[in-house]
Amino acid sequence: MGVKIVGVGSFIPEFVRKNSDFLNHHFYTNQGEIFDDEPDLILKKFEKITGIEERRYVEDHLTVSDIAVLASKKAIADAKINPETLDYIIFAHNFGDVKSDSNQTDIVPSLAARVKHQLKIKNPDCSAYDMIFGCPGWVESCIHAKAFIEAGMAKNCLVIGAETLSRVVDPHDRDSMIYADGAGATVLSSTDEPGGIMAHATQSHTYQESNYIYFERSFNPSIEENTKYIKMHGRKIYNFALTHVPQAMKKCLDESGFEISQLKKIFIHQANEKMDEAIVSRFYQLYNFEKPDGVMPMSIKNLGNSSVATIPTLYDLYLRGEFGGNDFEAGDVIMFASVGAGMNINAIIYQY
Repeated sequence: MGVKIVGVGSFIPEFVRKNSDFLNHHFYTNQGEIFDDEPDLILKKFEKITGIEERRYVEDHLTVSDIAVLASKKAIADAKINPETLDYIIFAHNFGDVKSDSNQTDIVPSLAARVKHQLKIKNPDCSAYDMIFGCPGWVESCIHAKAFIEAGMAKNCLVIGAETLSRVVDPHDRDSMIYADGAGATVLSSTDEPGGIMAHATQSHTYQESNYIYFERSFNPSIEENTKYIKMHGRKIYNFALTHVPQAMKKCLDESGFEISQLKKIFIHQANEKMDEAIVSRFYQLYNFEKPDGVMPMSIKNLGNSSVATIPTLYDLYLRGEFGGNDFEAGDVIMFASVGAGMNINAIIYQY
């Protein structure tokens, strides 16, 4: 028995926030000092490093559970299954429902329970739970779904990755420009056909690295409120990712039994274009193999970093031909890989 992705769907918000929209922002260092650089220079440096030109934000009336439902309906329709046959709904997110007029997170009941409710699923044997695992949450949820299916506990699992990071960013922190909103959903099912998830690897580096991404007050010292926002030690994360992520990817590929030359595409978490390029290049260097052109589709230029949503939305866009056409054939091998808060790393080798 294998485990395959049989349905994919996504929700990409319509509201576009361009880099130029941040020209009037006053950015501060983590020491509370305002940057001397002119805003246009800050934006040019930001775009050069991250590759981001614009990002998407949800409309005010939507929450992350709302957009997860929209993506899930598409995935279920694509899978051509009755939602009552779902055995698990696994919802990867990190900040819960945060309304546009509030800075308070809301995760009671769980977002997975809210999705099941909005999908009007009556089956009580459909278990719904949330996955809090940083940006690698969707990949890890797929690994969970595989385990349930292979153990005979499930036949169909709905796996969601969704986030509204625009609701938890400090407008006075340059890193706020990285983050975006979005939702992706997939249906994983048991199959007698060859292929599917062939191998996976997961690591959690917490001894020194657990607080590389954290929550803290605004960098603007004139703001006295105790509200906290997502923060990160960017240089530490960059060095960590380049050191550890390629090794985890190699471990996953080696365990799958496939050769590096067989990898057709790598769908990596869209965190930072420069960092992602370096990770994949180092991965290929571990095999003394030249990185093929076009092996890593990128959506970060227009969609930004939507955390757990970046891989499933990117994958859905690719399958729908947004990158020039879906050219996957039976037997093709691809990889999903991610790194994020925790610090967590994971990867999956998947065969069509």
